[in-house]
This record gives sequence, C-alpha cells and structure tokens, in this order.
Amino acid sequence: MSIPHAGRIYPPEILAAARVGRPELERLEDGWCDVIASGACAAGATVVQALWARAVADCNRGENQMAPGEVAIPLRAQFSAPGRKERAGLGVVPTRLADCGPLWKRPIDRAGLHWRLESFHRPYQAALAEELAAAYDRFGYAILIDLHSMPPIPAGQPGHGAGIVIGDRFGATAGASLVDLIVEAATRLEVPVTRNQPYAGGHIVRTHGRPERGVHAVQIEIDRSLYLTPDRSPDPARLAPISEWFAELVKRAALVSPAAEVPPLAAE
Repeated sequence: MSIPHAGRIYPPEILAAARVGRPELERLEDGWCDVIASGACAAGATVVQALWARAVADCNRGENQMAPGEVAIPLRAQFSAPGRKERAGLGVVPTRLADCGPLWKRPIDRAGLHWRLESFHRPYQAALAEELAAAYDRFGYAILIDLHSMPPIPAGQPGHGAGIVIGDRFGATAGASLVDLIVEAATRLEVPVTRNQPYAGGHIVRTHGRPERGVHAVQIEIDRSLYLTPDRSPDPARLAPISEWFAELVKRAALVSPAAEVPPLAAE
C-alpha cells in the first residue's frame, strides 16, 4: 500500500525557504494516516510510506504537475497546461494555501525542483513500482491501496457528508469486485461512503492502476475529523477502531481466491 502524504519530517532548508510557519505547512499533511495503517503489515501488506512532509514534494502528483506562475521564469515553458489543483497551488511542489497565500519566499527554481524530485519524489515512485512488480511476479496480480485523509467535505460540494471516499477513476484503475469489497467494508464504520466523489484518485492510482494487466489500484480518503482532535492530534479512542478496520480490510482482500475476478492481496 501507499501512504504518500503522512510524512512529518521538514528539512531545515524547507523551513528556511518558507514564508509561512510550520503549522501552516502541516496543514498539507494527511495527518497520521500511517497510524491508521499501523496494522497493515501484520495483515499481509507491504507499505511504501513517505517520511518527508508533503510540503517538500507531493508524491501523489506527476513531475509535470505545476502551474507556470508558481515556478521561476526559466521553468515556465515545461508547465504550460496546469489543471485545477495545480492552479490552486497543489502541484508536485505545493506552493500556496487558499487562506494564507504563497508558501515560499521565492518561486521554485530549477535547482530547488531538481532537489525535491531527485531526493524525495523519484525514490518514492521507484519504491512503489518495485513493490508492485515484486507482488505481480510472485502472485500474478498486485493490489495497490493508496491511503489518504481529507478535511470534511463542505456543503454544496459532491460527496458532502461522506466520511470515506473510495476512488477508482470511475472504474478505470481496479476491478469492480475489489472496489465493491472495499465499499462494503467501509460501510461497516457506519459513516457515509461515496465512490469517486469528490476524489476519484490521483497520480498514484492513475499511474499504476492497470486492471487489464493484473494491477488494481484504489484510493481511500478518510475524513480526518473522524480520528483527530481539533488541534490535529490523534484521538486514540477514535483512531483505534479505524486502524483495526483497515487491518481487517487488508485481511479480507488477502482471502479472495486467486481464481476470482479480484486477485489476492500481496504487496501494495
């Protein structure tokens, strides 16, 4: 499985370059998702987890996902077609938050971008691809669960009120039986569950999910208000059952027959 946004390490260079404080940078994190997945290895999963903070590099974005206005002038030509998230400052290097403006004192330059990609983003992608290939070679299939947390979905947005969002790029990245199993398991937490709204899956599931080739990828978003206190610290009493649920989900997927449509869980 993949946990790309749970890192909590901030290099001194990053804090020195920021025009906002560490608390603002921490808002980018998928707070404590690694604790939710703490039982996943014992349940049969291989975990690829980012240790460095999302402010350093967003491992759930492609290398070309940046808005031209967020980088130094010599780099702008290579980022000529930004999408909605990139225009909002949530590219491969996060550059702004809606209510506090730019995150960095200067636009991202070539040396800074290269350092972030080469030191953090590319090693993560390589490790994930390696584990998926190993699982496929061993079992003939691989299942990738990409775990995230989300803020409460505001009123008026698709999926408002959902506690869990399951994303499979509208059926493109995983077999239907796997997704149905995950949706059914999510309902056991007794919170509203939606599929692909408002999060259909980002770079990781889009890149690796190839069900026609035996690689199935599903993104899971969990409302962090279900397990964090208002100051964004873990609430042990509410976190424990979610962590137990996630480990059980891994175990259930591992028991699926290899002859079925959905392969057995190997290494995510």
